[in-house]
Amino acid sequence: MAQGVPAHTATQAANLPPVGTLFAAFLGNNPIQHLLASSGTLAALPAHNVAILTGTDFFPRTIASAFSHGLVIVFTAAAAMALVAAFASFFRGGTPSRQIDLPGEVDAATLEPSAGELV
Repeated sequence: MAQGVPAHTATQAANLPPVGTLFAAFLGNNPIQHLLASSGTLAALPAHNVAILTGTDFFPRTIASAFSHGLVIVFTAAAAMALVAAFASFFRGGTPSRQIDLPGEVDAATLEPSAGELV
């Protein structure tokens, strides 16, 4: 609204879906430009305001604080889950030793190959 966009159109732009806004940012698109062009608002604004709204700085700066806040939440949750998993793994105990049961009694001489056998 500080750039001369009517309140109704600014509210509409502010209520764009977050996922669509994020994908637009990653793809380098400016949804503000498309929204204002389709509503006819862009043509009614002065050239200086249009340059600011459609430039490469306005949209990324608009979503930067919300995006960084989301990243902090996600990485904090991931670190907490990793710590819980590390503690669970630590207190789980060692791996049990496996014992192979052989049928009957086997002595070491029968396990050694004879001189003529291929190993």
